[in-house]
Amino acid sequence: MSRRIDYYDDPQAPKANSLVPSVNVAIENDNGEILLICRSDNGNWALPGGAVDLGESVSQAAVRETREETGVECEVMGIVGIYSDPKHLIHYTSNGETRQEFSILLRARQIGGRARVSDESSDVEWIPRSQVAEKKMDRSMRLRLRDYLEYAGQPRIS
Repeated sequence: MSRRIDYYDDPQAPKANSLVPSVNVAIENDNGEILLICRSDNGNWALPGGAVDLGESVSQAAVRETREETGVECEVMGIVGIYSDPKHLIHYTSNGETRQEFSILLRARQIGGRARVSDESSDVEWIPRSQVAEKKMDRSMRLRLRDYLEYAGQPRIS
């Protein structure tokens, strides 16, 4: 099974060999719960998301990735931030790709579907805001969730 390994400011990390635009999507339901997945490639909890494919917009990628990973249909409402820290590297063991972080965090609302697992998620849950911090996740995802929870209308750019 291929794995995803996140590195931050680690001299032992492999060198970046790609930069791929990607999205993460923060969806909150009417009960104040946030949709999270447990990634099947590393066991960490995360917001749904993934790479933007050629021929699609950032919003289209967000809707597609959310549907693929969670079964939830969503509508993008706005942007929370752009994350491009060159110290954060993501290594995929299946093909040796090591990406420099480049992710756009979007806010969305559920418009249909039901939460279910996929090949990319071993668990999908609506987590109360107060319990999000208890989940095991990479530092970059924790930063994105913090930015979403503290969002005051001004996008973060890093």
